Amino acid sequence: MAFSLGLGTYLSYRPPMLCKATINNNHALEADYIRRASHLADKSAGFTSPHPNFGCVIATSSGHVAGEGFLYAQGTKAAELQALEAAGESSRRATAYVNLEPGDCHGDHTAVSALVQAGISRVVVGMRHPLQHLRGNAVRALRSQGVHVDVLGEDLNTKIIEEARKACLLVNAPIICRSALRVPFSVLKYAMTLDGKIAASSGHASWISSKKSRNRVFELRGRSDAIIVGGNTVRRDNPRLTARHGGGHMPVRIVMTRTLDLPEEANLWDMSEVSTIVVTQRGARRSFQKMLASKGVEVVEFDILNPRDVMEYFHDRGHLSILWECGGTLAASAISSGVFAFVAPKIIGGKNAPSPVGELGMVEMSQALDLIDVCYEQVGPDMLISGFLQPLPDVTPIIPSVDETFAIDPTVTPHESSIIFFYKTWDPYGAFSNFSPHPIQMPDENGDYVTWLSVEHYYQAHKFVGVDDPVAWDCVEKIKSAKSPEEAARIGRSIQRQRPDLVCSLFS
Repeated sequence: MAFSLGLGTYLSYRPPMLCKATINNNHALEADYIRRASHLADKSAGFTSPHPNFGCVIATSSGHVAGEGFLYAQGTKAAELQALEAAGESSRRATAYVNLEPGDCHGDHTAVSALVQAGISRVVVGMRHPLQHLRGNAVRALRSQGVHVDVLGEDLNTKIIEEARKACLLVNAPIICRSALRVPFSVLKYAMTLDGKIAASSGHASWISSKKSRNRVFELRGRSDAIIVGGNTVRRDNPRLTARHGGGHMPVRIVMTRTLDLPEEANLWDMSEVSTIVVTQRGARRSFQKMLASKGVEVVEFDILNPRDVMEYFHDRGHLSILWECGGTLAASAISSGVFAFVAPKIIGGKNAPSPVGELGMVEMSQALDLIDVCYEQVGPDMLISGFLQPLPDVTPIIPSVDETFAIDPTVTPHESSIIFFYKTWDPYGAFSNFSPHPIQMPDENGDYVTWLSVEHYYQAHKFVGVDDPVAWDCVEKIKSAKSPEEAARIGRSIQRQRPDLVCSLFS
């Protein structure tokens, strides 16, 4: 999953066909196409994790947009392939604009091979791939095949180009931060009154913000890999923390509590839609841990529980983005990459009414944390203020090829950075191996070979194959037609939790 703090300004798009072929307007044209590719990439935020968000625009020499595409979800067809298929024969001698360097240049059906075989003459890349073991590979591969490649900020560098490049950075901020800082991209979300309160003195907080703002929060959750709350939030609000958008990606729910002083009955212990993980101090309430485990809740113990260690742990589990929806005490220690603040035109007062961020140890206004790339947006009657707490790290240096390095100094062995391996079985490109975008053919009960979109489709469906029940038959068909491996997994796991009696004996 991905976030787009202040992205609207940088993704604003005007039809580039109106630009004339002067030098300045050519730069404006290039910038428009790249912003369009970023806008397309942003449509899949939350669905592609742990992959970046990819978008592609194919434009002819006359300025006509011949094809567009974006990576819908992990394990689905690449953005470049979709755009090329839409463009057809118009791809020959056309230019491809991508917000991000393709991440895989091996095999006949990948982005690089497809661009070359379609006859693309030029590729404009918004930014190089943020993962070290992939960075520069596709650029070198395309150039070695005679395709002209320009990279924003390197081969093209003007003010308008820099703004377009910023759109590319923002749309993939989570994976950039994760690869550079070794922690997930963490954003604090809260709603407060005009006088800075997140609840009344009594603790009552329903509702500070408007329904439109709360719907926006559902969207933010749907773009995240996980949501974190503290024990106070669970005790006071009994939240569900679901995205409530009717399908696709649902973020994992995480409760952070040192004492495990939590209610035995809570909405978060309902695992029918999405899983919950509780992180706590080692040894806390063993009997309560057993009760949570009996409900299917995963409990993870830490010797010393603090946000930094928790973030490093979930980094190792492959999470790109975390949305913090906690109270002021936890927010003070968790505040990290960015902020979403919904400000309601209300005043509640109260000396003891809580504020969104607790003690930070600052005594002078000069110590205050300044937001950068701030965006202001009216959402119903509320004002949404978002921004970063620190600049996005620069992970796009110019990287010499192996041949260039050897030519300068033959004694230097080219650096081969270690591949990032994730929790469980992830492939070298950051994808869960079952989710890799490779269809498989497997025999059915009659011995006839059937094509499945991914290993995960096949695996989830065969939990219910052979079960003599219409619900199981319907589930198999739904899984088979799921648009992505993640959706197939969500359907299979959900039915397994709701109707364990339908699962065949091999999976019981």
